[in-house]
Amino acid sequence: MKLFKSAALIGIGKKLYNESRKPQNRARIQRAVDSAKNRRRKPQR
Repeated sequence: MKLFKSAALIGIGKKLYNESRKPQNRARIQRAVDSAKNRRRKPQR
């Protein structure tokens, strides 16, 4: 079963990598990362 799980994870990783190379997806990913970074920042006093 571990072999199937590993194969599935590799397939998903390859799909994500290929999708992340597209310009429209790259912009979407960058916005999501920026949003997450802004949420994690503590407000300065």
